Amino acid sequence: MSAPVLVVEDRKSLGEMLAETLRKEGHEVELALRGDVAVESLQRGGPYLAVITDLKLPGADGLAVLRAARTVDPLLPVFLITGYATVATAVAALKLGARDYFPKPLDMDRVLEAMRAACEPRRALLATPPTGAGARELVGAAPVFAGAVTALRRVAPTDAAVLLLGPSGSGKELFARALHQLSHRSDGPFVAFNCAAVPESLVESELFGHERGAFTGASARHVGRFEQAHRGTLFLDEVGEVPLATQAKLLRALEEHRVTRLGGEGEVVVDVRVVAASNRNLDEAVVAGSFRRDLFHRLSVFPIHLPGLAERREDIPALTLHLLARAGARHAAPVPTLRPAAMAALVLAPWPGNVRELANLLERVVILAEGAAVGVNELGLDPAACGTGVADGEARRLARLLVGGETDELARFLGVPAAALDR
Repeated sequence: MSAPVLVVEDRKSLGEMLAETLRKEGHEVELALRGDVAVESLQRGGPYLAVITDLKLPGADGLAVLRAARTVDPLLPVFLITGYATVATAVAALKLGARDYFPKPLDMDRVLEAMRAACEPRRALLATPPTGAGARELVGAAPVFAGAVTALRRVAPTDAAVLLLGPSGSGKELFARALHQLSHRSDGPFVAFNCAAVPESLVESELFGHERGAFTGASARHVGRFEQAHRGTLFLDEVGEVPLATQAKLLRALEEHRVTRLGGEGEVVVDVRVVAASNRNLDEAVVAGSFRRDLFHRLSVFPIHLPGLAERREDIPALTLHLLARAGARHAAPVPTLRPAAMAALVLAPWPGNVRELANLLERVVILAEGAAVGVNELGLDPAACGTGVADGEARRLARLLVGGETDELARFLGVPAAALDR
C-alpha cells in the first residue's frame, strides 16, 4: 500500500523544496499550507506514511497537528520543524509523541536519515498484504511468512484437516483462528484445546466428554470439546502430547464424525473441522512409536509450516508497530514511540520465544512507558544477546536502516564499536 508524506509548511517555497526533496527519495507527498487544513486532512484522509510539520502555522499550530495525528493514528510518525527552537517546546512536542524535532535552517541529511528510520516500519506495516476478515493479526510480508498465509487462504474455504507446524510462540493459534474466520464455519464455534495442559488421564474426557458417574469425581455430565465445536472448528494444540491410548479414539472420531462420552452408551454425531498444531517433529514421533502413523496422516492432510521470528526479521518493525497498538488498546494506554536505536535493537535480538516473546516485551513497554518515548535501554533487552545479531548480515542491514542518527547509542548499548554496525 502506497501512502504519502504530509508536509505542513506555511512558507510555500520551503514547503515545495521539502516536498521535492522527499519525492527524490521516492515518497509521495501531500502539501498543506495551513495547520487547520492539515488537521482536516488527517481526520478525513489517510493513511499517511509520516507527517512533517512546521510549529508556527496559520489556523492551527504544529502541536495541534501533532495531537490530531496521534489521535487519528498513534503509530503515525510526526516530525516538527521550527525556527523558534526552545527546550520547552521540544520537550512538549516529544511528550506529545513527536518522533523528532528539527530547527531551521534544516539539515536535510539529518531529516532524511530520520525519515528513513521512521518510515521503514510504517511502510512495512501498511504494505502487509490483506488476509481478509479475521486474519488481521497475521502481520508480515517476509517470503516464508507470506507463503504460509497464502497456504492458509487456499485451504480455509475447504474442510481439509490442517496441521500447523512451527516453534513455540510462532503464532499457531492465531493461524488457526484466522483459518476459522476465513472458512464457511465462521459463524460456528472456535474451540481451542491444549493437549499438553491437562493430565494424560483427563485428555480423553476433555475431548469426548463423560457421563455422570463415569469415574470417581464425575458428578455431572461433561460435554467434550468435539461436541462443543459442533459445526465449527476444533483446534488441537500440541497434538503430539495426546496419550497413545487416546490416539485411536481420536482417529475414529476424525474418520467417523462420531464420539462416545466416557460412561455413555450411544454415539453423538459431530460436524467438526479439526486444525492441529505441534512444535514437535511428528515424523520423528511416528518413527519412535509415540504417535500413530495413521493419525498423523489423517491430521496432516494440509500441513503449513510457520517460521520462527528469527527467520523473518524483516517483519519485526511492522510487527512491533502492530503489537504496540494492540497492547495500547488492550490496556487503554497511550502508545509510546520507539526511538530508532530501540527499533534497531529489536531486529538484532534472537527471539527464542518468537512472536509471543516480542508481544510480551512490548506489552510491558506500553504499561511502563505511559506514552513517553522509549529508548534502547528501556526495552529490557539483553545487550549480549542482541550483540549476536550483529554477525547476521540481514539483521545488521536492517539495524543500519532503522537506527537513523542513533548509531553511537546503539553501539554503546551493544558494547561494540560503531564501525561494527557498518561492516
